Order: sequence, then structure tokens, then C-alpha cells
Amino acid sequence: MPESDSNIPRTMWRLLEPLHAVLYFTPEGRTSADAVGMRGFWMGYFATRAAPLGPVGPDAVTAAFHGFPPAHVARALPDAWTFATPGDVLRARLDGADAALRRLLTDAVVESDDVRAAADLAWEAAGHADVAGRVLAAANRALPAPEEPHLRLWQAATTLREHRGDGHVAALVVHGVSPVEAHLLKVAAGETDLAQLRVARRWDDGDWDAAAEALRERGWTDASGRLTAEGARQRDRIEQLTDGAAARPWRTLGEERTAALARLLHPLTTAVRASDAFPPANPIGLPQPYAPETAEGRDGENGRDPSIPAAPSRIG
Repeated sequence: MPESDSNIPRTMWRLLEPLHAVLYFTPEGRTSADAVGMRGFWMGYFATRAAPLGPVGPDAVTAAFHGFPPAHVARALPDAWTFATPGDVLRARLDGADAALRRLLTDAVVESDDVRAAADLAWEAAGHADVAGRVLAAANRALPAPEEPHLRLWQAATTLREHRGDGHVAALVVHGVSPVEAHLLKVAAGETDLAQLRVARRWDDGDWDAAAEALRERGWTDASGRLTAEGARQRDRIEQLTDGAAARPWRTLGEERTAALARLLHPLTTAVRASDAFPPANPIGLPQPYAPETAEGRDGENGRDPSIPAAPSRIG
């Protein structure tokens, strides 16, 4: 589905996801996990993301995360819980987010009135997330609000991204798309790099080959791995369902307040994306960072970034 500034759930994901993802892409995130006993990046990743669920095992996490091979998850869980409790890990992930955001945004920005206002709006939006059937979103929404505004903003961003992710997994399941097929569809759509994704997601060569063949047999990709017309249509439908399922927080928050939050988030996201901590090509599939502001204005006319609507026109 083409990116559109009228697609508010997609726009808000683009703005919030980089703030959440500092936990995975910065040394501060790794250091905080190591400090409570995690053994390596992947144990830290699976434990920090799964910690709101409690001391859960690999089967439930593989199902909820959708994108990782069971054996890869099983190398981290449940062993992680022998080194630290979920409560320890929850505190560690806030410590990592705190250190990363303070470095990337500066203390002055983190402690600003704009960040406090953004945190209040984002926390309210996260509270409106419909969590029926959405395990990761529900577990994150149940966590207490951090006292510091920038950490409240980080936790709200985390809840909202897991809310969107739970809905996306449901859309994939309805369409019979396996985890590896989902990765290859992102590659076919030009959202991420195959070589990097193979390293990041750790499926065996046979799994990648079987998924590629399955997509060709369905007529969704051609011999070169690119989307066919049918594949583009089906993927667009999955993305439309994902956006629609993510719309309730923004519909409930309201158009004007959602637009206000978008404007508050934009400079924060821009700063994070402009740093060397966040790779331009990434397994999340975020688009390239926004173009830098010029004297003529970011859209060449009135100084407004065209990806951020002045007032949302379609929430879902």
C-alpha cells in the first residue's frame, strides 16, 4: 500500500516506532540487558520484548512474535529467566531507553514541555488500544506508567507498536502467510534487504527457499522474487487490514489531538533517525529518514514536513 499522509495509523507508526526501537539499535539497550545478566544480544532481545508476559517459554514467544524460528527463540528462553526475573528485565529496558533517548535527544529535549505533552497524548492513545486477542499489546498496556515523561512516551510507543504488530500477525494468519513468507513479501516490496534480514531472523536456508517457492506457486512473486500484480494486491490487502486494526487509538484520541501528537513527535523521530544508531536499512522495514529541513521549508512551500498532516484526513 503506498505511503500516504492521510493514512494516520501508518503515519503514527512511522513516528513512534523509531522511539521504541532505540532499545534494540543502541549500545545502551544492550548494556542495560547485559547488566541484569542477559547473555548476548538475542537473549536480551527476546527477554526484554517478552518480559511484560512474565517468565514465558519459547513456544508462546515464537507464536506471539511470529517472525523468528522456534530453535532461535529456544536458545534464549526460558534460560533468560534463570539470570533475571521479568521485573528485573522490565526495569532494565527502561534504563536502556532512558540512556539512549538522553544521548540521542539530549537532556534538554528529554526534559522539555513538548516531550511531556507528547507523553501525555501518547499514553492516552495507548490506553485506548483494543487488546482483545492481542497478547503483547495487552501485557504492555497493563504496565504502570513510568514517572519520567520520556519513559512514559517510550512505553506508550511500545504498547502502540505491539498493538499494531498483533493486528498485523492476525492479518498474515488470515491470509495464510507464514513467518518466512512475510519476510520475503517485505523484501519483494522493497522495504528491507534480504541479506540483512536473513542474518537478523536466522531461518535456515531451506526455510527461505521453501517460502520463496510457496510464494511463486501462489502467484504472489515472480522468478526474481518481485511482487506480481496479484502479490501486490494481496499484500496491499494485508497492509490495509493492519492499518484498519491499528486505527482505534487514533480515532478515539481524535483528529486534532492526533495531529498535535504527530507534530510533537516529528522532531524527536527525526533526531533518532538522523543518528548513526538507527540503520537506514533495517529489518523493521521503516522507510528512509525524512529529508533535512531547508531554508525554503521541508515541503518547499510552507515549512511543514509533507509526511505529517496538518490535520488527519483518514484514521481508519
